[in-house]
Amino acid sequence: MNKHHALFFGLLFLATGLTVGAHAQATASLKGVVKFQGTVPKGKTIDMSADPYCMKAHPSAASTEEIVAGPDGGLANALVYVASGLGDRTFTPPAQPAVLEQKGCMYKPHVLALQANQKLDVVNDDDTTHNIHPLPINNREWNKTQPHGVPIEESFAREEIPITVKCNVHPWMRGYIAVFKNPFFAVTDKTGGFDLKDLPPGTYTITVWHEKLGTQTQSVTVGAGESKTVDFVLKAGS
Repeated sequence: MNKHHALFFGLLFLATGLTVGAHAQATASLKGVVKFQGTVPKGKTIDMSADPYCMKAHPSAASTEEIVAGPDGGLANALVYVASGLGDRTFTPPAQPAVLEQKGCMYKPHVLALQANQKLDVVNDDDTTHNIHPLPINNREWNKTQPHGVPIEESFAREEIPITVKCNVHPWMRGYIAVFKNPFFAVTDKTGGFDLKDLPPGTYTITVWHEKLGTQTQSVTVGAGESKTVDFVLKAGS
């Protein structure tokens, strides 16, 4: 075999190896929409008169965010996640911190999801003092006062879905933090949409959780390189 043939077969072997490797590493994805069935209830008007700054931040008055859905029923602030099927796989938390803002005397986002041991940055964008007080059951509880511009960095060591968060200064402030041991989770956007990417091929239990509408599950099997659609419909009293 001359050097040209050797080079040709070497390149062929390398290309074949790369192709096999790509197939071996191919992942799956799940997309879908969570919808609310029924007449969307109006949010309740929040009385912020106890703090003039908060009241001024909402000239037309703020409303609760318990059920937020669009004209077509797309439900925001629902958690969608892989509840089982990953076996004993472990996942390193992302280096990028999750961020919880206090803005206009409301928690933004209303529902925040992050991975166990991922850093959580709590930000006070308001020119008033807040207090952030998560109420976990399986994690360490903490309760911190936060003046404007003073950073808070925390984390949660164990999976917990969800953790209620309140402000002891402003009793109307309430939100949720969900902590996962894997990266396959999403909070639905204003259209109710979600996207779970880079799933290993397998059979999974997919769960949706909503603070007022409860939970619902589906079993889904996805193969390497496959993308499937999974939709949920939630209704009051379900």
